[in-house]
Amino acid sequence: MADSGEHPVESGEDIPLFKLHDKHMDTGAPIPPASEIDLAELDLTDVELWRRDAMWDRFERLRAEAPVHYCKDSPFGPYWSITRYADILAVDTDHETFSSEPSIVLPDIDEEMPLKLFIAMDPPKHDVQRKTVQPAVGPAILKSFEPLIRERTAGVLDSLPRNTPFDWVDLVSIELTTMMLATLFDFPFEDRRKLTRWSDVATAGKNRAILPGGDEQRRAELMECLQYFMGLWNARQAAEPKSDLISMLAHGEETKNMPPLEFLGNLVLLIVGGNDTTRNSMTGGLYALNKWPAEMAKLRANPELIPSAVSEIIRWQTPLAYMRRIAKRDVEMHGQTIKAGDKVAMWYVSGNRDEAHFPERANELWIDRPQVRSHMAFGYGIHRCVGNRLAELQLRVLWEEVLKRFPVIEVLEEPGRTPSSFVKGYYRMMVNIPG
Repeated sequence: MADSGEHPVESGEDIPLFKLHDKHMDTGAPIPPASEIDLAELDLTDVELWRRDAMWDRFERLRAEAPVHYCKDSPFGPYWSITRYADILAVDTDHETFSSEPSIVLPDIDEEMPLKLFIAMDPPKHDVQRKTVQPAVGPAILKSFEPLIRERTAGVLDSLPRNTPFDWVDLVSIELTTMMLATLFDFPFEDRRKLTRWSDVATAGKNRAILPGGDEQRRAELMECLQYFMGLWNARQAAEPKSDLISMLAHGEETKNMPPLEFLGNLVLLIVGGNDTTRNSMTGGLYALNKWPAEMAKLRANPELIPSAVSEIIRWQTPLAYMRRIAKRDVEMHGQTIKAGDKVAMWYVSGNRDEAHFPERANELWIDRPQVRSHMAFGYGIHRCVGNRLAELQLRVLWEEVLKRFPVIEVLEEPGRTPSSFVKGYYRMMVNIPG
């Protein structure tokens, strides 16, 4: 795919267009440049911006003119946007001022199904629950996982068709991440695609392509998830402790008596964390390396750059665009007063393109970027992604095995992007492997 710098818009026939929140736009209408909009009316949660990959100039303008920006009217109520790298870092590492409870996304919790998950808890409860599951992705376990990850990755890549267009998201990204999730949970392998479905349901928001039945369908499918996992939980509690996540939760001193909706909340967290983030980086990496073919050539010429490329892919993709906090007290930032109780969105996706921190080629993929690991896609502080090393391992192995096999993988068209301001991902990307 030529690097034209343009982003053709998908027709979106299989994912309906969404009503734009910006009152100046109608569904399907051209999106005006950021220079022509009233910042007082800007709502970064408008899913059409994300479906069309049209949010970047909005973030650039906010970083320059309104780094602490107030949106007074959104489908999720008013909220503040933090868009500069240094400010996001300050908020993310100050859990005494900015609380993760009761949710890490801008929509308010569903009062009919109020899920509780440890990433949306403050200390001390957050710390003890995180500590319970952390050994499942510790260094010793990851070392033992690598041969299995490599064997599965090789098998998936060797099964791909040649000279026939296929969906990389479905056959590679989802398949590899779902197999890994099944291993982490010791989940019945033949049912592993249920994990993908539950991840999509948990993050679907108002996406009627995923949830035509709306909130009622969402609750029903999440209850199906809970019932399935309760069967696994009961079996693991009755057995000797093992190293899978369900066994760790079932036997953990601080988690073995957790209420059902807390169990479900932590399941959703672990499923989404292990599925959406890695799978979208697997897709975004191939897309970006096609978009900047000189970087792909550089990687093929020097495979020792793969670890650096993995970090840069994660920075460039930023698969979770933001995290929410609630101010516990009034806070002054850049002349603005964030009031106690206000919602605050830390836009990691903007921080990872901040010219003040990444002064060169911030919007491009640059696989040997200086200080490449300084990205903020995994968050910072006590809530830093618990599975970040596993994600890096899966991506490193994928690219090691890809480079062994395929001189060329062609991205045939712009990918279909997830209409979500939280999960920055892809639902389809058609590719071809010549030969």
